[in-house]
Amino acid sequence: MSCRSTFAGRQTSARNRQSKLSPANQLFGRPDKSTRTPLLFLAKKEHYYYDTNSLYKERISGRTSSPSAPLSRHLALKKQSITKRQKPVVRSVEAVTYTHIMEASTPLLTPYKMGQFDLAHRVVLAPMTRCRSHGNMPRPHNAVYYAQRAAPGALLVAEACAVSETARGYPDVPGLWSAEQVEAWRHVVDAVHSKGAVFFCQLWHTGRVSPTEFQPNGQAPISSTDKQVTPQVSHDGHVLEFAPPRRLKTEEIPNIVDDFRIAARNAIEAGFDGVEIHGANGYLIDQFMKDSVNDRTDAYGGSIESRCRFAAEVITAVANEIGAHRLGLRLSPFADYMDCYDSDPETLALHVVGLMNDLGVLYCHMIEPRMCVAGEDGSKPVIPHRLLPFRKAFKGTFMVNGGYDREEGDKAVADGYADLVAYGRLFLANPDLPERFRRKAGLNKYDRSTFYTSDPVLGYTDYPFLDNQN
Repeated sequence: MSCRSTFAGRQTSARNRQSKLSPANQLFGRPDKSTRTPLLFLAKKEHYYYDTNSLYKERISGRTSSPSAPLSRHLALKKQSITKRQKPVVRSVEAVTYTHIMEASTPLLTPYKMGQFDLAHRVVLAPMTRCRSHGNMPRPHNAVYYAQRAAPGALLVAEACAVSETARGYPDVPGLWSAEQVEAWRHVVDAVHSKGAVFFCQLWHTGRVSPTEFQPNGQAPISSTDKQVTPQVSHDGHVLEFAPPRRLKTEEIPNIVDDFRIAARNAIEAGFDGVEIHGANGYLIDQFMKDSVNDRTDAYGGSIESRCRFAAEVITAVANEIGAHRLGLRLSPFADYMDCYDSDPETLALHVVGLMNDLGVLYCHMIEPRMCVAGEDGSKPVIPHRLLPFRKAFKGTFMVNGGYDREEGDKAVADGYADLVAYGRLFLANPDLPERFRRKAGLNKYDRSTFYTSDPVLGYTDYPFLDNQN
């Protein structure tokens, strides 16, 4: 079974539910049903058409002639919501004082200075693969999704972008290896920046976690090894199968390092404020670092120093290209995703942290071990909190991720365990998550069945905001 086929069932069920969407949301439509999708940037009152066949973009601003029928329909449906959203908010002194008291009692909502970036709070949008960049190209609905979650002083990390054609492992993931992708990303970045947010881009190479259908000419995916990933069972019971990989030759590795460097340069050219290198979750960099996968006998295998050589070269190349002050790295030392684990994860991660310190890397984004259960009935999930040695060792901003809610995030910041807390599924389902934390309001429940469908609206941009909940 191919990786693509495992998504088919979820895509079909999601499409069957699309009829329940409001007419305004249905405007965004699927690209295969409408080649011209309207995108509205509310902050600038500018409108774009994105032609999904020719990548033609037409900016319409202040046009006096009669607009086309699709645009007229779009504007008519959006007019009232624009007026409503742009009404000035007049707050009394008592309201402002109450807000300040709430922020002071909520460590997550206190400001933080991350290098040159002044953040309004500590709640970060974690990078999440969503499989909605059709044809590996950012689309208008991607801009809507990220703009929904952007706010002044917020930090967002975009979903992982493939650094090359060989880096792909899943359907419809975005890339940053071509000029066309750079141009398409600019509109997404502009939408986020128009809200006053800071926007980083995650870069990845999936390595052996890929079927041949996502590889150029159907070739084998590359890795540190020729060992195949065992079939993986997804959250909905589908079995994911991956192709036997091809072990990279020693002389080929510098080319992959260069792919990361070029993709980082492209990200900055597209307007991103910085990049995060994906060195976690069993993907290519992890496949080199961890001894369950890396069975090499050359300079890139054996000792911890040798297994981390590829990671060190990628980090150094990207830092030299864009500056370490705009660079973060994501690690998952205790994870065993995709059969990728290490016999001494703490020593391994501390070695990488040392490399990051030497280069002056801006932030370290580290994933907690899998949650365990506790409590009298054994049903309460508990975060293991095993990242403290790395927090103490790293000299820059330390970001944690993995099962955090508001209370756990507050405690992590208050105790000095972390500077920032990244939220994935909660932020996915609650585009105004920081504001919900501020008000201690209820949260939307996320729908796992729509995590990886290709639908540009359902389970993507249709989660309600707190103020529009009713």
